[in-house]
Amino acid sequence: MESRNELWRGRGALRIAMIAPPWYEVPPRGYGGIESMVADLVVGLVQRGHQVTLIGAGRGVDLRTYEQPPSQRIGDPMPEVLHAARVERMLEDLVVDVVHDHSLAGPLGAGSRAAPTVVTCHGAVTGEMGDYYRALDGNVALVAISSAQRARGSRLDWAGRVHNAVNVASFPFRDLKEDWVLWLGRFNPDKGAHLAIEAARAVGRRIVLAGKRSEEIEHAYFEAYVKPRLGQGVQYVGEADADLKRELLSKARCLLFPLQWEEPFGMTMIESMACGTPVVALDRGSVAEIVVDGVTGFVRKELGELPPAIEASGDLDPALSRAHVARNFDVPVMVGGYERVYHQVAVPGRTPGSPRDLPLAQS
Repeated sequence: MESRNELWRGRGALRIAMIAPPWYEVPPRGYGGIESMVADLVVGLVQRGHQVTLIGAGRGVDLRTYEQPPSQRIGDPMPEVLHAARVERMLEDLVVDVVHDHSLAGPLGAGSRAAPTVVTCHGAVTGEMGDYYRALDGNVALVAISSAQRARGSRLDWAGRVHNAVNVASFPFRDLKEDWVLWLGRFNPDKGAHLAIEAARAVGRRIVLAGKRSEEIEHAYFEAYVKPRLGQGVQYVGEADADLKRELLSKARCLLFPLQWEEPFGMTMIESMACGTPVVALDRGSVAEIVVDGVTGFVRKELGELPPAIEASGDLDPALSRAHVARNFDVPVMVGGYERVYHQVAVPGRTPGSPRDLPLAQS
């Protein structure tokens, strides 16, 4: 068997343990942005010659912590903790160069792992989450998913920034759009579904809503803010699986993204543009970093600016949106970014879990 040093001197292939969160299958059947990103990353890494062991819940993984993902228990800490404990036992039997952890509780075990741990921060990096990541300082290499996220976590010791990506070829491109607009996401106040309805109604456009509402906060928000607005050109089609999502995104005039928080990335935006469908969004979080204003959509400061942007979106060239995603947010771009981070962390002779003196990895 080749030694770790021989791998480095040769083709640069790495043995990687990829840890997904426990809540959805990899890839997910419906909702699951992190799981979708992880699935694409694994495929891309394997195609580049790396050996990847995927650990997660349900079908599609190499090692299972749960036979069925405990999706109905999101918000309960125990499934996450049990997932992390089972992962640590599994890692004891693996020989890897890098552990890439996408879970919340998993990085707590990074200090005792034989290989260095890379952690992608998929959510907030301020408040208690910022405190959590700072408490891990010295044990993990943190990767931001946008420059906006990295700036908000300016006190964190970042190892790099790697944008999320999609398999562009798996999204259908459609040049001719229909006359309705789309909102797609989680029914959470942060996502602003009711604001999308108001913006569409302001210009007399029919709006289709497709989203997840399995958690208590999502049910409460839907009942209070969305359900009373249904009808009169507002259609709710339930949670979209992979096929329905692609159909809706490819046909819509535009995707509405009226964020009410500092979104660290926003997978739906690149999925939409991959279909040639522009994004009309509020300038929060990473939006201006992902959407090219006036080319692949419109980025606006105020809610009152969204209705005219909806109308103007019909004048944009769908091919430019597709090309933008293919150039900046396709899977090979993301894989290359993580390869650079892995190679920095897994330098032969480095003490596992000591990334703080690494140079910043740009991608």
